[in-house]
Amino acid sequence: MPDLSSLRGRFPALAREHGGRPAVFADAPGGSQVPETVIEAMASYLRSSNANTHGAFATSRETDAVIEEAHRAAADLLNADPDEVIFGPNATTLLFHVSRSIARTLGPGDEVVVTRLDHDANVRPWVLAAADAGATVRWVDVREEDVTLDQGSFEEALSERTRVVAFTLASNAVGTITPAAELVRLTRERAPAALVVCDGVHLAQHRRIDVRALGADLVAVSPYKVFGPHLGILFGRREVLERLTPYKVRPAPDELPFRFETGTQNHEGMAGWVAAVGYLAEVGRTHGAPAGPSRREAIAAAFRAIEAWERGLAARFLEGARSVPGLRVYGISDPERLAERTPTFAVRLEGRHPAETAAALGERGIFVWDGHYYALELMERLGLQATGGAVRIGFCHYHTPEEVDRVLEELARLA
Repeated sequence: MPDLSSLRGRFPALAREHGGRPAVFADAPGGSQVPETVIEAMASYLRSSNANTHGAFATSRETDAVIEEAHRAAADLLNADPDEVIFGPNATTLLFHVSRSIARTLGPGDEVVVTRLDHDANVRPWVLAAADAGATVRWVDVREEDVTLDQGSFEEALSERTRVVAFTLASNAVGTITPAAELVRLTRERAPAALVVCDGVHLAQHRRIDVRALGADLVAVSPYKVFGPHLGILFGRREVLERLTPYKVRPAPDELPFRFETGTQNHEGMAGWVAAVGYLAEVGRTHGAPAGPSRREAIAAAFRAIEAWERGLAARFLEGARSVPGLRVYGISDPERLAERTPTFAVRLEGRHPAETAAALGERGIFVWDGHYYALELMERLGLQATGGAVRIGFCHYHTPEEVDRVLEELARLA
């Protein structure tokens, strides 16, 4: 297992102290910290190249170059083509945006499949699209004992009437990784007319997403969960994006990907995104990539190293959690099944409201989330929403075993 702790020095925020001790940023599922190179790339753009696009002058041409490179960087991350990547303010907005176009293709008798494991960003756009078109919504359940997707329920939801199938690649609430390639295969087999829409926002921080291998039609990712600035990215297969009619202003380009990129984009954020992907490539070149790799090969190597390191962190947390009185972990807790989860944990301390637990940890310099984190259907399904949801503790590759131990120690003190 590679030791990635040396990378912490690249992240200025990780030097922050709280109460005389280093803060523990266990809030990574809500947004990661960023390397210094990302901060500098954004500041540099604003200092010297800030302009709108397609002008006949230097700073505008530099902005055009930033936009072009941002699409190439996203394509390298996802193993896509640059014109198959759409930028926007966030994944939620992009999914709502494309759902309007897809809703125009739906009608009475059509069916839309959504799951109770998903963030609401990959539920509500399709529920509302179905309502607008008079289509039917079919729900996929979860297995309560380990909070994984119920594959039998998934198969039962599919039919020749299915037109959209939306599911997450990993739960932002409990860390469950879905068998996505198998779900895509089942959809193609049982619902050949359906578009497959995947929420890759949570998984992208922890695993390489190869859209070619996955075979989905649309995949959403948020750069601010992947060590970059606040942006959204939507991959779409070219033939799907060309077939859909975008909602756009008349002067906007008709070619991909710009026909779906409405208005002026976040150019400084795109500059930061290029730097974030560059950081990942550096990680890969330092930890396992062959000599002289392409950026795509280096990114793949980075995520192999990240997965190995994070698996150790997850094992450490799950083992230690067993010793904390009254602590319940929701989701996969079997150490033999770490490949099926990310190091994101939904927990509750017996006798404590999640908001109280999160506040107490925050006072001790451990930053975590509480509530439903927009995985509203899941919290309702588990019977937790009415009493405050859960506490979410999330680790990523810049965390250390010592930080995991500190979180566990503080939980034990609260217990």
